[in-house]
Amino acid sequence: MVTGVGGIVGQAIVKCLKMANAKRQRSLHYNIIGVDASSLSAGLYLVDKGAIVPKARDPEFIRSISALIKRFDVKAVFIGTDLELNIISKNKIAIEENTGAKILVSPTKAIEIARDKWNTFKFLKNKGFACPDSSLPRNLKKFINTHDFPLVVKPREGFGSVEFHISNNISELEQSINNIERVGWQPIIQEYLGPNDEFTTGVCVDNLGKQVMSSISIKKYLKNGQTYKAFIDDFTEVRILSERIALALGVKGAVNIQSKISDGINKVFEINPRLSATCAMRAAAGINEPDLLFRNIALGEFIKIDEYKKLVCMRYWDEISIEKEKYQKNLEDWNVRTDWLKFQTDSHIP
Repeated sequence: MVTGVGGIVGQAIVKCLKMANAKRQRSLHYNIIGVDASSLSAGLYLVDKGAIVPKARDPEFIRSISALIKRFDVKAVFIGTDLELNIISKNKIAIEENTGAKILVSPTKAIEIARDKWNTFKFLKNKGFACPDSSLPRNLKKFINTHDFPLVVKPREGFGSVEFHISNNISELEQSINNIERVGWQPIIQEYLGPNDEFTTGVCVDNLGKQVMSSISIKKYLKNGQTYKAFIDDFTEVRILSERIALALGVKGAVNIQSKISDGINKVFEINPRLSATCAMRAAAGINEPDLLFRNIALGEFIKIDEYKKLVCMRYWDEISIEKEKYQKNLEDWNVRTDWLKFQTDSHIP
């Protein structure tokens, strides 16, 4: 099962599993169940079977996921959205005990550090890893006395480029803070690392959290917060630093670490405790992270990959068109609310 197949992370995971099927043919074949909160999610039409689930914050979300795992005899679940990470991690043991499926998600402690950019900053600083100096609004006066503009302002709990601001003076800085607080988020202020080389590194740690199975770094170019052009190369120092951070964080499974070169130093500014939307690029280079994780966590294999191809990657838009009649029939087929409400009556999941 892949959740959040309406988004680029969920869709990238689906791509990787399909790539593994095409490469391996009959030795291990993935039947993919895609779920999302919207019937207009393109990923629902890229999988073997689709289903609609409540949004992550809905009280019925965990029960619906568990009911679908049982209904389709799911062996493992990949998490495709940031908002689902914490709630699924907290319910991981209960879901696994009730369904027998493996939930491919990191420990809650690692997620709570990585999903909060202030906690990320404190973790990196305490462990001695280079990172952009950061401040909360309550210490703003002291921070701007020791740091020159421009400064970065963004939500502690945000993702992508949502409410990301570069402020050039105190007026813009205060406005950026107000914009973030107005939508109910908490701001963090950071030193600006400049328009320098930016990297995203995918690291896969084994199910015991002890050994790195793979790491692969991408030098990326962004548009609207997403990678749209990229170079995959050795970038050895960037990879090794990311491996050290992943192990120190206590990751089990996949983590994505973002960094920039500033004043000749590779500074980590964000950690995503999940598979990345660029995992399909990594699979094309020879490291198929979703396949690697399934084989390690669900099948008990330990696989160490040290080499991959050097690639230049470019993204483009594509379309899926569905006849109206088929779409309407899918809405009927995907109405599984009865199933998860029934599951509620005989489940120990809170």
